[in-house]
Amino acid sequence: MPRPPVDPATRLPGLRVVVVENHEDTLLYLTRYLRSLGHQVQSATSVQEALELVPGSDCQVLISDIGLPDGDGWEMICQINPARHVYAVAFSGYCSREDQERSFAVGYHRHLTKPVTLDHINEVLAAARAHQNTFASE
Repeated sequence: MPRPPVDPATRLPGLRVVVVENHEDTLLYLTRYLRSLGHQVQSATSVQEALELVPGSDCQVLISDIGLPDGDGWEMICQINPARHVYAVAFSGYCSREDQERSFAVGYHRHLTKPVTLDHINEVLAAARAHQNTFASE
């Protein structure tokens, strides 16, 4: 698959990203791609791992699957209650309007429906960078 053009905003290093995904190939692909852009990436494969990882990670971007083996990303985000500066993205095969509305209601900024392209990830990174810039200027 050819790589899409990368928005320069996505190449700015320094975003601290946590990816929560239980599908091994998807996690590996997404993690490698984010690292190739210069971002610091940590990962979790379950709600429990995420609950242990995120509070101490000082992450700026949280990309999380909704369907996880030990719960769901909606419950997880409510338990994590990420700081205001964390740009949270639901990353899921759940694609109904109700699923998307639920994601926004519990605190996600975006709801991406799988399969997700690199263009989608680049858009998320640009939005996350803009989100971070609003807090840097306060």
